[in-house]
Amino acid sequence: MVSSRALYLCFLALVGAERLFEVALSRRNAARALARGGREYGQAHFPWMVALHTAFLGSCAIESAWRRFPGTSGWIAIVVALGTQGLRYWAVSSLGDRWNARVIVVPGEAPVEGGPYRFLRHPNYLAVVLEMIAIPMVYGCWVTAIVFSAANAAMLRVRIQVEEAALGAPWQRAFAGRSRFLPGGFGGA
Repeated sequence: MVSSRALYLCFLALVGAERLFEVALSRRNAARALARGGREYGQAHFPWMVALHTAFLGSCAIESAWRRFPGTSGWIAIVVALGTQGLRYWAVSSLGDRWNARVIVVPGEAPVEGGPYRFLRHPNYLAVVLEMIAIPMVYGCWVTAIVFSAANAAMLRVRIQVEEAALGAPWQRAFAGRSRFLPGGFGGA
């Protein structure tokens, strides 16, 4: 019989594989944006963001060695983690080839206001925030959830400031009435 920890490590491996797919998609889309005259912003924080997300999965794996599957709360965390993937790919598909992990802005492109962007400024970042809680909590890794959620909050503060400044006045006007993270005006304007 396969242990619950082995299943959790397989789950983490699948999340890691999904991240590698995103890296490839991001590189392709970044090259396309740069070919259209795009300009990259925030290069200094990007390696730190990559390190944070890589260490996050490693921390989940390490902490799970002294945890056990928490039952009902673990199942709830799995549902939330899978839901975040749905939100993430709704955002990614709405942006199309404009999505990438870097902040690259092509001058003159109108803001994308469809999909989850009808409701939020940063639906993909909401997915990341929820993941940082849900993925470790699948196996009761509460230390990882707390530490990496705090580190991610600091990273997102920098990232969102860079991104919103880079997107400029047209984006600011289009999204003036939308919350960053939660529909209905909650989560910071």
